[in-house]
Amino acid sequence: MLRGIDHLVIAVPDLAAAIKTYRDLGFTVVAGGRHTGVGTDNALIAFRDASYLELVGFYEPRPDHRWWVPLQQGGGLVDFCLQTDDLAGDAGVLRAAGVDMGDLEPRHRLRPDGVEVRWVCALARGDHRGVAPFVLAEETGRDERVPGQRVHANGVTGVGCVTVAVHNLAAVRGWYEQALGVRGTDVASPELGATGVRFPIGPHIFEFLAATGAGAVRDWLARRGASPYAATLVGAPRHIPLDLGRTWGARLALA
Repeated sequence: MLRGIDHLVIAVPDLAAAIKTYRDLGFTVVAGGRHTGVGTDNALIAFRDASYLELVGFYEPRPDHRWWVPLQQGGGLVDFCLQTDDLAGDAGVLRAAGVDMGDLEPRHRLRPDGVEVRWVCALARGDHRGVAPFVLAEETGRDERVPGQRVHANGVTGVGCVTVAVHNLAAVRGWYEQALGVRGTDVASPELGATGVRFPIGPHIFEFLAATGAGAVRDWLARRGASPYAATLVGAPRHIPLDLGRTWGARLALA
């Protein structure tokens, strides 16, 4: 069963600089280490609701990597992972619903303290990346992969809602209704020039929006394609959007 957000991926051109600006925004940022052989380093911002933000930078050019092209297009939010208690089963359900899901793949990361963290994942591929999730199962344990430091000076305790811009709303609605076993709720976002569908996944909300005319969603789709557009973070006493320059292109708001 899909149980909620595991993490949101934020691609950045300069990981060290991104760590500094996120810390300046009041987040506790923990160096995650290197995905050996994949070309990326990361840093993690873990929350009390068991989700986290992953800041990802490349230590070498990797045009074959799923996040390389989105980074060249401006970076920011590029992907998301959902927690599952049945990796093979949920990957199969998503595949049966019409998502282009890859096979199970072993992955690993070497933390700065020398501990190797291992997991197995199934990735949504091609145009489905960032619209459908990727899912994973632990090999070395979640407490090894996700930092225990989950208190932030800005008060954030978790992720509230993730907004994803899509081209084919009917298809995406079908994926999630079949995979989750629930009907989505229609939503309208006239300020973004879009309508869509909302799904709760565990404690989190996802909204998938398609453009209905001129507006931010249509502009995003033209520039970046179907992909994560924005996310709200909950728990902070001040409800404000965060500066895009300081979040390195990730449209985040404290809400």
